[in-house]
Amino acid sequence: MRAMKIGFAACLIAALGLAGCTTNPITGRSQLTGLVSEGEAIQGSAKAYQQMMADLDKKQKLDKGGESESARAQQVQRITDRLIAQAIKFRPNAASWRWEVRVINDPKTVNAFCMAGGKMAIYTGMWEQLKPTDDELAAVMGHEISHALLDHTRERMSVAQASNVGVQILAAATGVGNLGGQLMQNAAVVAIGLPNSRESEAEADAVGVQLAARAGYDPHAAVTLWEKMGKLGGSRSPEFLSTHPSPENRAAKLKEMAAKLEPDYQAAKSHPPVAQRYVNLKLGSNERVVEPPLGANERVVKPAPAPTSSN
Repeated sequence: MRAMKIGFAACLIAALGLAGCTTNPITGRSQLTGLVSEGEAIQGSAKAYQQMMADLDKKQKLDKGGESESARAQQVQRITDRLIAQAIKFRPNAASWRWEVRVINDPKTVNAFCMAGGKMAIYTGMWEQLKPTDDELAAVMGHEISHALLDHTRERMSVAQASNVGVQILAAATGVGNLGGQLMQNAAVVAIGLPNSRESEAEADAVGVQLAARAGYDPHAAVTLWEKMGKLGGSRSPEFLSTHPSPENRAAKLKEMAAKLEPDYQAAKSHPPVAQRYVNLKLGSNERVVEPPLGANERVVKPAPAPTSSN
């Protein structure tokens, strides 16, 4: 009887995974994203980001905004604004995301990330240890933005959700109980921080260099960036490499893609797109972000409807 329960549980978990698969409209790849809605992924990421930034702010680990913004904060904001203008051509509804980017003061950490909904951060170790050019920073941020565009965050959240449900089912079937189930659920959460798959990395590379080139940044900088990271090595190996595995042929693939994008880069460099602000916008109490029409390439903010008075 116990074997039958375990077999049923395994089948149910497999069916759950199949039911949650959707086709990514940008890559055409089937992804396990259906167990977490886009809204849930964005909301969950926003809450996690807010908590993380609040904790870092208490420790005085964040560059301050407004008039006291550091040169690094201004630099990364300028670069990401140009990248986002290209990103929303791939995914128009991303224009309505509440894009944010912060600089985390940690000179020992070489890392960056972009969560669902455009919540981004980059560590000062990128500057301290790599001495990046604007083009190389664009390669970093373009790659990270691509992870969000391609629903990689949502995909990993769905995997965790499937694991959580599966753990509960197996715990009941095997008699592990709530304690064992909770421990395994915690392990599923930890799995979110494990290295990205080579497939998702290849996708983020391909889209990231396109964003950079079309924003007027040299796509070949992605190659020099990885070369710099590789030279750190040893005990100084960048944290970025722990979550962004680098197969041996990565540099060759990036060089090939950069060569194909050279005309796009030269065209954007000759005629720079008009600057548009997307990151760290402060909305008033009477405003709301609305989704732009298909193909729009700018953030649209309209006044919220006035409340109706009751008679």
